[in-house]
Amino acid sequence: MRKSLDPQDRECLNRLRQSDGASVRDLCEIFGVTPTAIRQRASRLLQRGLVRRDVVRRPSRGRPQYIYRVTERGFRELGDNYGDLARILWRALKQIDDPTIRAGVMACVKRSLVDHYGQWVGTGTTAERFANLSSALADDGYDVELDERNGLPILRERNCPYPELATSDPEICSLEQEVLSEVLGTDLGLIQCWRDGKSCCEFEPLSGPVRELQT
Repeated sequence: MRKSLDPQDRECLNRLRQSDGASVRDLCEIFGVTPTAIRQRASRLLQRGLVRRDVVRRPSRGRPQYIYRVTERGFRELGDNYGDLARILWRALKQIDDPTIRAGVMACVKRSLVDHYGQWVGTGTTAERFANLSSALADDGYDVELDERNGLPILRERNCPYPELATSDPEICSLEQEVLSEVLGTDLGLIQCWRDGKSCCEFEPLSGPVRELQT
């Protein structure tokens, strides 16, 4: 049976992922603990293959710096709330030979997701709907944050719940984009994506104000 990741180790992995790596000194500043405590945690994560240690050579002479970064296995661990089930269901769906049946099943999956998040998002203002969606995603294990650019809301997902799927099949990212667009009542653009090597997935309205949903 796989050993579960304790909350402190998960938080450490999340911080490493968000910053695309960090040194022992960086992690000491983030968590307010001693270098010894950080090295012990990093050693555990290294042994489990969840992080790697990269050597960064400094321009001037001196000791090299070590940067800890999340491995592919670590990304899978962060997304394991959904990973195993998502892979099984998605691969079964893609193996349906009849395109009409496959499209119908995909439509049902999309509708179920829209209904699930739609019940929490409601019909309030733009800011309220984005905030409600962010809370619903967080409750489901996503690491999300809200921001604003040019007067429009930005939704960032800082962990992928199905990194292995997203790496091999971008259609899963398109499905999520469509679901969030319908839930929020606006066409969202996927401005950057984890599968392209970015540190997060970032969604923003393509243009204009978000339309108000009908009750």
